[in-house]
Amino acid sequence: MTIPKEEQPTKPKKPHQIKRVSSAGLRIESVLQTKTGNFKQFFILGRKLGQGQFGTTFLCVQKATRKEYACKSIAKRKLLTDEDVEDVRREIQIMHHLAGHPNVISIEGAYEDAVAVHVVMELCKGGELFDRIIQHGHYTERKAAELTRTIVGVVEACHSLGVMHRDLKPENFLLVNEEEDSLLKTIDFGLSVFFKPEYGVV
Repeated sequence: MTIPKEEQPTKPKKPHQIKRVSSAGLRIESVLQTKTGNFKQFFILGRKLGQGQFGTTFLCVQKATRKEYACKSIAKRKLLTDEDVEDVRREIQIMHHLAGHPNVISIEGAYEDAVAVHVVMELCKGGELFDRIIQHGHYTERKAAELTRTIVGVVEACHSLGVMHRDLKPENFLLVNEEEDSLLKTIDFGLSVFFKPEYGVV
């Protein structure tokens, strides 16, 4: 007696193979795809300033000048997909692409070692715009208009250079210092992409 086709046992499907080494992330030789200087040769890592999904931000001091910077260290073990790696590369590329705008955080350089990518940026001591808003409780209409004008100006500049930020929120704007009229800086380009108006995201 033959078993009807619909009742015949089927072989279990093989799971998709993920290019991963247990919990150690991708087998990455180089994220930045270029030789960089030795981060620890040039900088001293200090206290923790913040924590993100992939990276931890520290205070760091340049040995030669004693100048303070912020350093976002991205652990390679947390980069689980090719897309994660590409996001890190693109974030650094976009920061260089936008360099020089007064309201965009400036990048000093990017360094890579066996365990992490270190992105060194200017240090903003005034904290997040979100915290400043909470601290004030409210802004005057004039001050709110000034902040909005600055933020819209950053968006316009990014778009004119073919960049879409895609994660605009008060937490992603830092104040350079604690003064009331402190300059605002846009940060966190991890979700940003390049685009061309006629073609969309590239």
